[in-house]
Amino acid sequence: MDESQPMEVTLIGWREVVDLPDWNLQAIRAKADTGARSSAVDVSHLEELPDDRVRFELVARRGARDERQVIEADIVRRARVKSSLGRTHARLFVETTIRVAGRTIRTQIGLVNREGMLSRMLLGRRSLEGHFNVDPAHCYLHGRRSRSRETKEDS
Repeated sequence: MDESQPMEVTLIGWREVVDLPDWNLQAIRAKADTGARSSAVDVSHLEELPDDRVRFELVARRGARDERQVIEADIVRRARVKSSLGRTHARLFVETTIRVAGRTIRTQIGLVNREGMLSRMLLGRRSLEGHFNVDPAHCYLHGRRSRSRETKEDS
């Protein structure tokens, strides 16, 4: 590809299905949030390890059939992040590959407990920029999870 040519930008809905192939996780419901600077994923049991590593349970789905997977990763950044409620919290960031709308990109993701939120993951501006435009009038422009994998949270 000629680097002088702009990269194609993919249109996505305000909610889409995301895969995390490095962690062998598929069909996580994500909200494209242009108001958030960074991306975030729902985790629990966060434990810092030696050598700037972290272990956590990634929560792919909550509800009667919680789907969780234990992940270990390198910490790539530590930052203070302001929540939508205006509170500032320290947050650890890891880098991984995400796949959405047929596109695969590397991005940093903050590790946070999103227990009360409908979407297990947020795609923030840093992940969206240069790759995706968000259509706020639509969701799941690139398909939903199959009904057999959906839980009560998707109703």
